[in-house]
Amino acid sequence: MGWSPQRTCLWFYGQCEEAASFYVTLLPDSRIDEMLRRPDDEVATVVAFTLGGAAYLALDGGPHLRLTEAVPISLMTRDQAETDRLWAALTADGGEGGRCGWLRDRFGLSWQILPEALPHMLARASRDAAGRMAEAMMEMGRIDIAVLEAAAREAE
Repeated sequence: MGWSPQRTCLWFYGQCEEAASFYVTLLPDSRIDEMLRRPDDEVATVVAFTLGGAAYLALDGGPHLRLTEAVPISLMTRDQAETDRLWAALTADGGEGGRCGWLRDRFGLSWQILPEALPHMLARASRDAAGRMAEAMMEMGRIDIAVLEAAAREAE
């Protein structure tokens, strides 16, 4: 297996194998590429994986550094069903939803889940409609396309 020359590295504390194994179940074109273990340990300490075609490295680096909202994974979803599926999977088992499509999964990694319809809706909207959609989005956790469409219609 060849290592990609560029990978985003995610720093975990004792959960890199569990996290990477979960993440690759979420999107097509995702897989575990390689797991490295210390000779005396059955748990991986480094996991190279691909998520939706993008290369990542999960590292069990210790407690002195933590994941932060400053470096999230941003996913554009095809439709409301995919938005809902990913939101539910990532907030399950101790994850928590935030506002405007942001969430933190049970491992502490931040994500932004946005329907690909959103930027198209905003680009086509009048200034008033875009403002109403933005106001509606500020009240949401998981993005709801139908609510945003209704907000845009109210402005017209």
